[in-house]
Amino acid sequence: MESLLKQISEKAIELADFEFSQGQTENKWLGTKPCSETEIKLTEERLGIELPTDFKEFLLITNGFFAPNDFEPTFEPINKIDFLKNIDSYVIEAYSIDGIENIGKQLEKSIIVGGINQEQYFLLVPPNSTSDKWKYWKFANWYPGEHEFDNLKSYFKSALEVINEESK
Repeated sequence: MESLLKQISEKAIELADFEFSQGQTENKWLGTKPCSETEIKLTEERLGIELPTDFKEFLLITNGFFAPNDFEPTFEPINKIDFLKNIDSYVIEAYSIDGIENIGKQLEKSIIVGGINQEQYFLLVPPNSTSDKWKYWKFANWYPGEHEFDNLKSYFKSALEVINEESK
């Protein structure tokens, strides 16, 4: 995953469609210092849940990742991730109406790991009794509904594809 994140960083900085810090531009890296195993364990205790393995691997590479463009979310540092209901309960309420209430139920238990105070979120939806696997959702009102990815790597591959398309 580290190689993929480096490719995203280098390509986004090369495009210069977005304002990056001097440090990001010089280092060609949109990430930050990795977080520690202890920080991950403390966060899991705070949330009362074991985070998915690939997200923990991401955190051990970078404790947050700056948005490479206007339509991808910034991945938050570990101390900011929380349940969506604690950050933006309104969006849960908006998607808890007849016909789409299943989305509201998924949002109710989701953890926001990217996009706090942005127009798009990246959410981790814990498994339930009918699903034994985490869901990875990009979620934005301008991009109606949930857009699911198989895992974190597939999301970042998709983001790189978008950046590569922009550069053409």
